[in-house]
Amino acid sequence: MIANVLIVLIFLLNCSLVWAEPPEINNKGCRDCHRFSSKETKLKQGPDLFYTGDKFHRNWLEKFLESPIVIRKVIYAPGSEYPEGKPEASQPHLALTKSESARISDFLMTLRLPGLEKDKIDEEPLSKDKRVRLKILFERNFGCTSCHETLNLVGKVRGGVSGPSLVDAGKRLKPDWIFNWLRTPTKFLSKGRMPVFNFDEETVMLITKYILTIRTKQ
Repeated sequence: MIANVLIVLIFLLNCSLVWAEPPEINNKGCRDCHRFSSKETKLKQGPDLFYTGDKFHRNWLEKFLESPIVIRKVIYAPGSEYPEGKPEASQPHLALTKSESARISDFLMTLRLPGLEKDKIDEEPLSKDKRVRLKILFERNFGCTSCHETLNLVGKVRGGVSGPSLVDAGKRLKPDWIFNWLRTPTKFLSKGRMPVFNFDEETVMLITKYILTIRTKQ
């Protein structure tokens, strides 16, 4: 009986350590650039983090915080309007130590939104013909490359830079998050530049699977 109680206490302690906000959040000024709650009404220059656990793969997040790369090449401007003049280039994120990155990643992965649709994307690969058709739909019909970097037929990076790059997005983004973002972007950001398309569910699933195939050869 005592042993069982100790096991439960150890489990609760470990959980509380993960759920507790690490001091680096304030020490590194994370709140200056990011919103950590949907209740915060003022938009900030960095992406929202209150649904990090739904959005990012943890392994990618931890590596990114240790060795940041630029995902959005021009500085993020909140809201639906484009800024006037020449956009300012984004700077790499502050690099953290391995232990700092692990603690912050553990905490951020606990931040989730309720009510998101789950397990919508199966693991069946797209056929070559279907991928070509989806590439045309993605780039020409919906104009996604006007804002997002992708890869051309020979694997070279192409596309706009006002939105985050979608090159290797499958390593960074969870399939369910891509699906929910494409279907209802206003659930995450009430005023943003992402168009709200009238997609049917099958189209959203196919576009999600296409985005997951935009990978460099590594």
